[in-house]
Amino acid sequence: LEVGGIIAVNAVGGISGRNAPGTLTAPDQLIDYTWGRAHSFSMSANESLQHVEFARPFDGHLRWGLIKAAAAVQVDVNAGGCIGVTQGPRFETAAEIQRFKQDGCDMVGMTTMPEAALAREAGLDYASLCVTANWAAGLEDEPVSMEAIGTTLKDAMLKVHDVLAALFEELCHDN
Repeated sequence: LEVGGIIAVNAVGGISGRNAPGTLTAPDQLIDYTWGRAHSFSMSANESLQHVEFARPFDGHLRWGLIKAAAAVQVDVNAGGCIGVTQGPRFETAAEIQRFKQDGCDMVGMTTMPEAALAREAGLDYASLCVTANWAAGLEDEPVSMEAIGTTLKDAMLKVHDVLAALFEELCHDN
């Protein structure tokens, strides 16, 4: 299929002040808090182990394309940030969120790993456009509400659509 990259749209919880609900972010870093997920295509004895460079997991043309496309359609996107990736499907505890904040995470989500690492191993560019759906657990007095998340995502996805449309238009012109 000649796939050259992957663009993921991820719903996340906001931890830092610049990641309020409704915010879009093109992260440049991640911290993996997951376990038990297949983190490599070379997990069997029949395949040679591959060590992939991963210091900058989102450093590719697609991430920069997202940032440029957002500017072109006048959609604010944070051009960087660190996502803490948790196991899920449960939301995190307030103590876990405080730990992630101390670790430098701006957002928390349940996806992105191992996808980003597997894409790198396969030689694919991987970019994420994170949509902050809510404040992370424990940062507000009220518990996380799926109804509030749905409302925030409905509005924010309109902006995501505009950004992706502009990016795809640009990518079509480049080819």
